[in-house]
Amino acid sequence: MSAGAAVLCGLGTWLPPNAVTNDDLARELDTSDEWIRSRTGIGTRYVADPSTATSDLAVEAGRRALKSAGTESVDAVVLATTTPDRLCPATAPLVAAQLGLGTVAAFDVGAVCTGFLYALAAGAGLIAAGTSDSVLVIGADMYSGILDPADRSTRAIFGDGAGAVVLRSGDAGEPGALGRPVLGSDGTGSDLISVRSGGSREPLRAHTADEADPYFRMAGKAVFRNAVERMAEVSLTAAQRAGWEIGDIDRLIAHQANLRILHATADRMRLPRHRCPVHLDRVGNTAAASIPLALSHAVTTGELLPGHRTVLTAFGGGLTWGACTLRWPALTPA
Repeated sequence: MSAGAAVLCGLGTWLPPNAVTNDDLARELDTSDEWIRSRTGIGTRYVADPSTATSDLAVEAGRRALKSAGTESVDAVVLATTTPDRLCPATAPLVAAQLGLGTVAAFDVGAVCTGFLYALAAGAGLIAAGTSDSVLVIGADMYSGILDPADRSTRAIFGDGAGAVVLRSGDAGEPGALGRPVLGSDGTGSDLISVRSGGSREPLRAHTADEADPYFRMAGKAVFRNAVERMAEVSLTAAQRAGWEIGDIDRLIAHQANLRILHATADRMRLPRHRCPVHLDRVGNTAAASIPLALSHAVTTGELLPGHRTVLTAFGGGLTWGACTLRWPALTPA
């Protein structure tokens, strides 16, 4: 295998069939369509049924990405998820097996909502090192399984879904070639986005079950401030590394966390808001699946066109953040 640039050549997405509207949530919780839309911009999210696992979503998205790329094989699978099928083992090997990819390298990446960008960087690194000529990168999450049923704030925001891209070795100057990823973290903010119980720090045990908290929690105001600051900063850095000015950025595909965050990030970058496509109104915050889902929607609606100078950026628990650039290639999402 020869080392080269990582070129995005396929895109596939999958959502579970069960759509949950704001009015549906209002019948269960003390909330309303107006309350949710005014604070988040979200109208609908999709929720998997109890018999579905994250691997099922990942397989469907991965199969579609392979179809979009016109291939049936890759050399490696990198899966970004915060909701693996099990704590042990990793979910990626199962996904690779179910896709019929044989004994390829496969591993999980955990960076919460920044997971897809971390996985993208890992896939690009495998290609740059000459370890792989092609990599399937998947972001898949099922937050419905870790949300507090009584917490109207998190249940209004998060949805389930998966998205995937295929990377192949190519030339740095061709459409779809990824620029140098820019990644960062700050572990001093680890409590701002977390599931407190269930890990080695606080295992779930019978004698402490009454004190455990197995649900996802988020400090909204602090997360908002950090997300806007970090995504704007890392996006500008990635653009500068690509030799782009602000006016050169045709599209900012940001993690779809909250409409206010998207608008504030674009404003902080002095980028027109229409250059930051919105998809969360239809699917909510899908965590690691967010960026590929937003990419597919933007292509389908004509908001993202071949040749567009595009910045991908995300912020998530850890705290983590990242961005990378590419000129959007001509491809058909599946």
